[in-house]
Amino acid sequence: MNGRIIGIGLVVIALIAGAALYYLQLYAYYREVPPEAARIEMVSLTSGQPETIPVDDFRGIDADNAPIRFRACFTVPMSLPMLSETFVIYDRPEPLTGPSWFDCYDAKAIGRALEEGEAVAFLSRKNIHYGVDRVIAVYPDGRAYAWQQLNEKFDEKGPFDAGSAD
Repeated sequence: MNGRIIGIGLVVIALIAGAALYYLQLYAYYREVPPEAARIEMVSLTSGQPETIPVDDFRGIDADNAPIRFRACFTVPMSLPMLSETFVIYDRPEPLTGPSWFDCYDAKAIGRALEEGEAVAFLSRKNIHYGVDRVIAVYPDGRAYAWQQLNEKFDEKGPFDAGSAD
């Protein structure tokens, strides 16, 4: 009898812990980024500095507990050829998946579009956090998606030897 109670107790504790972990990973730390707080930038070819670009229909999420949890969906009024002539193209885009409830952002579809040349990736901010770049993928119709991904600085030193952020 005592063994059964202990077994049931362990199963209940495991279920509660599993549910808490699921909630924490998918919901707890994310917060919506209000459109008025969103400042979308791209690095200029001429100055090498980030410049704010106009965006419409912004939806974004972020979390303070990890630098790569930023995701955003929006539209840009500028044409893709104009953007390509004005801003730095990002050479290693790797869209990271987001939580399933943030349904405007589909990393697999964005990745396919980038591979097939249907979209172009631009550098938004280099080292927005140490070893993390913000990247924006833009489609010819103006749809755009942003995320943050690890860069070569992270690859060189790893997460525990940050040193100074250049």
